[in-house]
Amino acid sequence: MQKVTLLCVGKMKEKFYIEAAAEYTKRLSRCCRLTVIELPEERLPENPAPAQIEAALEREAEAIRGKLPPSSRVIALCIEGKLCSSGELARTMAAWANGTASGLEKQLVFLIGGSHGLHGSVKAQAWARLSMSPMTFPHHLARVMLLEQIYRAYQINAGSKYHK
Repeated sequence: MQKVTLLCVGKMKEKFYIEAAAEYTKRLSRCCRLTVIELPEERLPENPAPAQIEAALEREAEAIRGKLPPSSRVIALCIEGKLCSSGELARTMAAWANGTASGLEKQLVFLIGGSHGLHGSVKAQAWARLSMSPMTFPHHLARVMLLEQIYRAYQINAGSKYHK
């Protein structure tokens, strides 16, 4: 069974996000070995200066790099990433999963940044960049949306009727 990690900056607090994420996590347990890692979001003043945001993003990037499993394909979610349909994501995930290095299966690691996104160095080091939409969403909602799309991709690849 394929390993998938969702590495997120920020902890979900709202009950409705937590419940929705839990539902897709439960569904995904039949499709893959999912691990969700939450890293703390750096605290910033109410109106941070650009330099303060940059410094916070760099600290978050260090924490992210410290949690990346070896032999992984890192997919950073960011607005400048590639837009794709659910079907395209399913095909791409199947191709990513089948990629090997020295005979080892690559673990997929999806990165979701905090309220200020991901540091440029993390995006530059990512194996791929993916965009959910040109619209902006709260990062907690993006997590639920990504979990649903990962589940949908597995269902598409399995030939299920979940994807209509």
